[in-house]
Amino acid sequence: MPNDIFSGLEDLGFEDIENVNLYKKEETEKKTDELQSPKSDEEKQKSLLYDSQVTCPVCESSFKARTVKSSAYRILKKDSDSFIHFNLINPYFYDVWVCPSCGYSSMKSDFNKIRSYHIEVIKQKITTKWRGRTYPDVYDIDIAIERYKLSLLNYTAMDAKASKKAMNCLKLAWMYRIKEDRENELAFLNLALDGFSNAFYDEDFPIYEMNKFTIMYLIGELNRRVEKHDVALTWFSRVITSPSAPQKLKDKTRDQRDLVEESIRIKNSKDTYVEENLSSSNKALKEKKGFFSKFFK
Repeated sequence: MPNDIFSGLEDLGFEDIENVNLYKKEETEKKTDELQSPKSDEEKQKSLLYDSQVTCPVCESSFKARTVKSSAYRILKKDSDSFIHFNLINPYFYDVWVCPSCGYSSMKSDFNKIRSYHIEVIKQKITTKWRGRTYPDVYDIDIAIERYKLSLLNYTAMDAKASKKAMNCLKLAWMYRIKEDRENELAFLNLALDGFSNAFYDEDFPIYEMNKFTIMYLIGELNRRVEKHDVALTWFSRVITSPSAPQKLKDKTRDQRDLVEESIRIKNSKDTYVEENLSSSNKALKEKKGFFSKFFK
């Protein structure tokens, strides 16, 4: 490109206009380089986080808690036990707040709901053993599991309500679902099931913003997932036959009841097939033994 494209304008006062970048090529090349070198997943996630200033109700120290921006949520799908699959960043990873000074930990919705007599319990059972650690700016699934387990340990030390321990266990089950660790997922689903079953009879509603009928459905669904089919059907029937239960929830419950009934049919078919084949094998073996007995006799 010629350097004097504006020649002839000198008499109008524009003498020093050589080497003008008409189309800003350098800037275009820079943008192209940025497109060719996209941000890493960690950098993308970091841009979706910010620090909330939190004061610990146990030791009164102030610390920063990593928090996901509300505009960053991207929901992909929702499982039948309310587990939400997210894209870009997972808010579940940041649902537990941990005080780096004293070790007090809980899900953030419960963090400031600690009673005065529980504070002394935390100081005795948690703080005396706590070894602080520094977490990275972006949490992964293993860090999330560690923090949920810290929270569960605190709930256990305080002898917190069954619903708190149950919700904590349910979220741990979800974390293991992400890891495709079926054994640990089932273990924590069973623990969550025990807790919600106790909470249903002993605690006031709502429980974590869930009313009576939603908890009934959840108990049925957790029983279905751990293959306690008969118990699951009982809870599902209670929802379906409740006059006050919302119609939308009843429809959802019927879908899950149908899944249970189908699982029972498949299991019965397999059991029948095995029994029939076992019976045939035993009959053939007896006939074979009878033949050889007669032969040698």
